[in-house]
Amino acid sequence: MGSKTPRGERLSIALIGRRNVGKSSLINALTGQEIAIVDDHPGTTTDPVAKPFELLPFGPVTFYDTAGIDDIGGVGEKRVRASLKILWRSDIALLVTDSKGLGPDEKNIIGQLEKTGIPFLILFNKSDSGSPPSASPELCRKKKYPFVFLSTKNGDGIKEAREKVITLASSLAAEERPLIRDILRPGETVLLITPIDPGAPKGRLILPQVQVLRDILDGDALAFTAKETDINRALNTLKEPPSLVITDSQVIGLVDKHVPESIPLTTFSTAFARYKGELAVLTEGARLLDTLKDGDSLLIAEACSHHVQCDDIGRVKIPRWLKDYTGKELNLTIAAGHDFPDDLEKFSLVIHCGGCMLTATEMKRRMRQCLARGVPVTNYGVAISKMHGVLDRIVRPFGL
Repeated sequence: MGSKTPRGERLSIALIGRRNVGKSSLINALTGQEIAIVDDHPGTTTDPVAKPFELLPFGPVTFYDTAGIDDIGGVGEKRVRASLKILWRSDIALLVTDSKGLGPDEKNIIGQLEKTGIPFLILFNKSDSGSPPSASPELCRKKKYPFVFLSTKNGDGIKEAREKVITLASSLAAEERPLIRDILRPGETVLLITPIDPGAPKGRLILPQVQVLRDILDGDALAFTAKETDINRALNTLKEPPSLVITDSQVIGLVDKHVPESIPLTTFSTAFARYKGELAVLTEGARLLDTLKDGDSLLIAEACSHHVQCDDIGRVKIPRWLKDYTGKELNLTIAAGHDFPDDLEKFSLVIHCGGCMLTATEMKRRMRQCLARGVPVTNYGVAISKMHGVLDRIVRPFGL
């Protein structure tokens, strides 16, 4: 149910806790489905398991069942690290414990959650077999940590827990993240210059193009779409100049030459940089391309793993444009997937993909991780616009 919603548009909810406290049982109870394997033997869940779910009346979320944070041994330590990686890129954490209450493991996680600002809910499971030490709920009340006593065995507290999860999710969803419609007025026309991406599934547009189109329609503006080979014909077809032109970063140089300076111009990637990150920070990072020196190390970060094509944007085109633009001999590292390198300090700049497969929370957390280590960051689209000499123009519609 709701499984077609892109992962980047789902709220991520991670269940974290010691082995055998009932995390898998809790996912089953919250969803009303047998979607996680349950066993009395500690350590049944060895690798993080994602389950897309429609959490009504809120909407689409992804629950992550994780291995116990008290796992032991060499393999156990790897499982714990995998669980923590899931946790740090989640929107909401459900810290599950049992009658043992909040011990050192739980308090350590709470401290880290407070430091990173991830909203969390503490769930005291197995209330049917005993209560935790009074110090645990007293600590929750003193610190104002939300908590629930529940039992996945007899169902006590499950409804309350689900309602609190929905409340947390709704509070995050209420934070308006503008994409494009906030800079448009109803009735205005937007021209979308939309190349057909060879990486898109046959018969479909890529996700950022689809989401921008939907956002324009939600803002009661008009969308007019053409390929990059029909720019002049599209402009001449419109009775009045469009209020905004949006195009793909990879053809921004071509589009810039054909669209008059009097017409605002930006890119899908720039809109998403604002939607999922901090456009001002990413713009400043792109400007630092002018300061790179021979031997500098750059990280090109892809949020998802994919089949590399002959004209791959991150592995072929951007490296070529970097060499042409800077004239420097740079050391490039490619990182693909959800794992972000731990040794960020060695990089002079991080160039991140648009993050269409990441939630806004995860994208911003990656950005903060870079900035906290003194490493500037930009993204594909903004960097490409800089290397094509149109950065100032494509950020101007957003007041930068």
